[in-house]
Amino acid sequence: MIEGIFVEGLIYAIMALGVFFTFRVLDFPDLTVDGSFPMGAVIMAALLHKGVSPFFALFLSFSGGVAAGCVTAAIHNKLKVPHLLAGILTMTMLYSVNIRILSNRANLPLIRVDTLLTQMHELTKAILAPEYASLIFFVIVVLLIKKALDIFFITDMGLVFGALGNNEQMVRVQGINPATLKLIGVGISNGLVALSGAFAAQYQGFADVNLGQGIVVSGLASVMLGEFMLKSNKISILTLRVVLGAILFKAIMFLGRYYGYYINMTPNDLKLIAGILIIASLAAANLKKIKSKGN
Repeated sequence: MIEGIFVEGLIYAIMALGVFFTFRVLDFPDLTVDGSFPMGAVIMAALLHKGVSPFFALFLSFSGGVAAGCVTAAIHNKLKVPHLLAGILTMTMLYSVNIRILSNRANLPLIRVDTLLTQMHELTKAILAPEYASLIFFVIVVLLIKKALDIFFITDMGLVFGALGNNEQMVRVQGINPATLKLIGVGISNGLVALSGAFAAQYQGFADVNLGQGIVVSGLASVMLGEFMLKSNKISILTLRVVLGAILFKAIMFLGRYYGYYINMTPNDLKLIAGILIIASLAAANLKKIKSKGN
């Protein structure tokens, strides 16, 4: 049970890191996430059914997410469409694209299909139970992705991304094209989200075009919960608290799912809880700002 919470939290932490990139670093509210998450899942499932290597399928899932993010950024840059509307347009179109990828089906099971997780379980079955093998695997994956982001954000390009989120005009003055940065940044963000979707499909044993419903809310809740756990401006701590926030969010959802009946709560209320968590986080942040100004 506890292992499952951590595994799901780590899988969704990859998605939350992508959301962190757009919402916190780029200051680009992006709703493409609700479409790129299931896109990663359906690409992974469709390719696995065709016998494609799980590693290559992961790469193509990531690439599909990058392409989706680039479409959103291009709509925003070229047509001067606001961030939110550009994301909504891409998210809406991706629903049909995802259906097409699954050959006009809404879902695709991965039972009796060789996945990355089944291969890993087969290799470690002599020394580890499947749940612990999955936990160790995703700890390693998330740590590698986190470390890669930490290194990226302290490079010259990474620092420019941070500057873009704080002051776009200053970036223009330096002779850098913000449109190009947004294209790259939103692409990388949705690539991570799609990668998370690909892992989620393998872990859950199926891909569904509705997997991404409300994912952006989950990502935002994870980011905001993490911000209350650790206080720092150091990038390694910022990414760490996103990971911790995702695990905490999944733990809260687990408690609501399994023990909510004591207060007459059903699984249908979980999205309400996620929304309330975000509102409470925003309210607490605003209250903290008011208090700091008063002092």
